Amino acid sequence: MSPLMKRHILAALREQFEQWDAVLARLSDGEAAAPLPSSSWTIKDVVAHLWAWQQRTIARMEAALADREPVFPPWSTDIDLATEDGTDRLNARIYATHRDHSWSPVYQQWREGFLYLLDISEQVNEQNLLDPSRYSWLAGRPLALILLTTYDHHQEHGEALGIGYS
Repeated sequence: MSPLMKRHILAALREQFEQWDAVLARLSDGEAAAPLPSSSWTIKDVVAHLWAWQQRTIARMEAALADREPVFPPWSTDIDLATEDGTDRLNARIYATHRDHSWSPVYQQWREGFLYLLDISEQVNEQNLLDPSRYSWLAGRPLALILLTTYDHHQEHGEALGIGYS
């Protein structure tokens, strides 16, 4: 990865946040709670899902800053996420946990979490972000890959919600 990669990744994540936030900030409770086409999920469910996974990304970034192993949220540690079945089970747990929450707190948690993620990611040394051997808990992958996965996850769900990327 090039030396400018950190700046590029964070700029893309900031742009993504701004695009999502522009759409989400305008939603009423009813709009956020309306079922999506071909899904039992709502926009609120998608945002709660993204926020939950965002917490695992934040745990990794905090670990990088503190030079320690990540401390993941307890609700996500008893499932093996190395399998598709494990990921599906965790997604089902996230949905069941948050489906009855109202829109405003779900949106605020996602928003504050994304802004915090951007802030702490900015603090990670670029070399540490890009070095695939820096963190043993990433099994030979660079920390930057975690941020790229966050971007891809939002893009995947954004396309389904009609949130476009230029």
